[in-house]
Amino acid sequence: MQHPKDEYILSLIGDEKTKERGLSLLIDKYKERIYWHIRRLVVSHEDAQDVMQETFFNACRYIDRFESESRLYTWLYRIATNECIRVFRKNKIIFTPYDSIKGELINKLYYETADESDKILLKFQEAILHLPKKQRLVFNLRYYDEMSYEDISKVLNISTSSSKTNYHYASEKVKNYMLKL
Repeated sequence: MQHPKDEYILSLIGDEKTKERGLSLLIDKYKERIYWHIRRLVVSHEDAQDVMQETFFNACRYIDRFESESRLYTWLYRIATNECIRVFRKNKIIFTPYDSIKGELINKLYYETADESDKILLKFQEAILHLPKKQRLVFNLRYYDEMSYEDISKVLNISTSSSKTNYHYASEKVKNYMLKL
């Protein structure tokens, strides 16, 4: 199924008569990409569903504040990333040393993946979970979502060169982790 262009969706949202249809198209177009972005950050399906719901609630609530100078999907990713950080803060994860919760996230990853045939994929995900937070965010956005470094810098509010550096270090760490198998 081909999704409508962002310009069309935004034009529907801009008209009170078609706003609801535009918001529905927006959610339909981006829900899968946003879900997997969130899921890679919070790991748990249940948490990802909650964060995704909040993300789209906020997107719909603040759509009038969207400035067309950025892309719609980078704006949504920024909202989703901020919602993940909000959940981490609420659950005190952001204030807990990452090393003390890394094991819990890895256990969730293995618990929620019942298929034993995906051991290499699980190890890959485990390697990503071992990355520092910023490197993990950059790696996920670049590797899975194929975002440009410029878009990553907008989503995470960091410089483009910082995006490149974080991705390089993250890639090396993931590769070294996988070579230990």
